[in-house]
Parts: sequence; structure tokens; C-alpha cells
Amino acid sequence: MRTMDSVALVLVLVMVVLAGGSKLDWAGPEEPCESGQFTASGDCCEECPPGEGVVVPCGAKQTICGQCMDSETFSEASSHTETCQPCTQCTGLMRMHTPCTDTNDALCVCDYGYFLNWVTQACEPCTVCPPGQGVLSACQYDQDSVCEPCLDQTFSDQESSLDPCLPCNICEEETEILLRSCTPTSDAICHDPNRPPTEPHSPSAPTFTLLDGSWSPTPGEELTTAYPSSPHFIGLGFNENLIPIYCSILAAVVVGLLAYIVFKRWNSCKQNKQAANNRATTANQTPSPEGEKLHSDSGISVDSQSLPEQLAAQAQSRVPEQIVVRVDGGVQPESPPPQA
Repeated sequence: MRTMDSVALVLVLVMVVLAGGSKLDWAGPEEPCESGQFTASGDCCEECPPGEGVVVPCGAKQTICGQCMDSETFSEASSHTETCQPCTQCTGLMRMHTPCTDTNDALCVCDYGYFLNWVTQACEPCTVCPPGQGVLSACQYDQDSVCEPCLDQTFSDQESSLDPCLPCNICEEETEILLRSCTPTSDAICHDPNRPPTEPHSPSAPTFTLLDGSWSPTPGEELTTAYPSSPHFIGLGFNENLIPIYCSILAAVVVGLLAYIVFKRWNSCKQNKQAANNRATTANQTPSPEGEKLHSDSGISVDSQSLPEQLAAQAQSRVPEQIVVRVDGGVQPESPPPQA
């Protein structure tokens, strides 16, 4: 009897366990909240993706995101709290290596000729290799230049932070003679005695001088170097001598124009003054009304100053007629008396 009760109890327990497991399998596990924060209604707060920043944070309502401005602001990671951050500006000895985007900040590195010292975290000038040493690895923004001594027929005759050691010139054993051996700071010099000398002051060959002032070979001697100097032609200075001539011509033209303008103004003033004087003289010699009337009646121009004399002469030349009244009432003009 006890055995039957024990078996029944075990069966009941097994059924309960199986029923609970099937129920858990049917419901499934709950999805986790990545932000770890919930709204007032119990919803999981959403995160803004890279390139977007939080405009309104999650709280009573859901998170509100906004797009970051390219080249101005950025957002690198998903977040439900972070806003768009301003882009880094490269200033001073820093230059922009990669530009700023909406998902990545700008990357600034040391400017050309400088490298970042990891100890001081500051940009420092690149090391310059002295003569006799060449550049093994060029200077970069994150590492200094590395120099090495020039060996095995190589040389470096100048300071540089970019150029490596150059190979020395090799003279031909059959035709050339070694005048100077190669050193770490100078190249080898070879001479070919069988090559015909060039005639000095040849009309067809232009005259030139060397910019660096180095010595030139004697007639008939030819030197072979790895990097010959650049020629500087004397004829190039002719254009520089023309500049003062052009300036003098321009100054003469300007002075001539000014003199011509002054002369024209003076001549115009002189003519205006003479015209004013003529008008004043004409106003003083204006004829009287009697003279104008006589001029209009007879058509003869009469001078106003001689008009009284002319009128007196005409009065003397004329003899007034004497009128005699007769007894019968008639009128008889009396003959004028004889003139003296």
C-alpha cells in the first residue's frame, strides 16, 4: 500500500515538472533592453545610431534622434544619451589627415617636416641628416627620420631629411683616369684624356656661369659627376636692364601730358580774359539813341561822339525861309538874304 502511494506521488511530481517545462518553452525568454532604461510606460528606451545624436532624451516619452551635420558634428557610437559632438579643428603645427564626417571625427597629425614625440605629445622638427649620412627612413608624422652613414661607394654631400646616400661615380678603366676618389661626403671625379678639347670662346657655344660658383674645368679637360650644376646664362640679365629704360620712358610721357594740360588751361584762361576786355570796351562805346535813330533812318553809321558837330554843321548850311503875308491875304515866301 505504501509502495503504491510512493509511485503515485512520483508520477504526480513528474507530471508537474513536465507541465512547467512545456509552459516555459512555449512562452520563450524575454528580450533584453540594450539601453537598460525604460520609459514611463515601461517600453525600452531606443538608442540613436552612429551619425545621429539625441535631441530629446528618453523619459516620459521615447528617445528622439537628430542627424549630425557633416564636417561640423559627429556621433561615433549608438547611444540614448549622447548628442552630436563638434568636430576637432586642426591648428598650429597640426594638419588634417582625414576629414570629419557625421560618424567619425577629424584626424589631426603633425605638419610636414614635423613628427609627434610620443613622450612629450608635441610636434617636433624632423632630424636632418648631415653630409656623409643619408636617410634610411624618411620622417613621417608619427616617427622621426633615421640616418645611416654612407658606406660601400656611396656619398651624401649636403644636409637632407629626405635624400638617401647616392652611389659614387665609377670611372671607366680603359678610357678614364680617376682624379679624385669617392668619399662619404663627395663624389668621385673622372677624366678622359682621349676626348678632344672644346675650343674656348666658340661662336656657336653660349657663354654661361655656374650658379653655385664652383670651379670650371680647363680647356680640354672634362669632368664627369653624377649631378652637374645648372647653367645660368648671362643673357638673362638683359631683361633686368630694360626695366629702368621703361620707367624713364613712362615718366617722360606722364610729364609731357601734364605740361600739355597746363598749357591748354593757361591758353584758355588768357582767351577768356581777352574776350572780357573786348566786351567792356564795346560797352563803353555804345552809341546814343539819336545816333541809333539816325543810323536806322539813313542806313549810315554815325559816331555818337561826332554827332553834335555834324548837327551844328547841318544847321548852319540850312537857311530858314521867311514867310511874308500879303495884303490880299496870300502867303509869299521871302527870298533868303544873300549869304556873306
